[in-house]
Amino acid sequence: QVQLVESGGGLVQAGGSLRLSCAASGSGFRTNVMGWYRQAPGKQRELVAVITSGGRTNYADSVKGRFTISRDNAKNTESLQMNSLKPEDTAVYYCNVRTSDSISYWGQGTQVTVSS
Repeated sequence: QVQLVESGGGLVQAGGSLRLSCAASGSGFRTNVMGWYRQAPGKQRELVAVITSGGRTNYADSVKGRFTISRDNAKNTESLQMNSLKPEDTAVYYCNVRTSDSISYWGQGTQVTVSS
């Protein structure tokens, strides 16, 4: 079993920055892909960014050039640096981890609100 604890998020004005962090804990697991997803009210959950254990990244087109995902393999942590935030970035952001045995775990979610 893997537990994910998220931190960061909050309220920021358009053009501002926020940093989300996620720490994975448990025993006997190896993280493969780590990522962030978001869900706005009335919309489906969507991918924001993912990063493999080798450091390859993939971003949603809507956040490319503004968001940066990173991870620390030794600490089983990941972060999402969000710059130039827009009101349309407002959503609940979820940390996701896929282990080497293909099990997916989710964080509890953290609210990000961008005011115009």
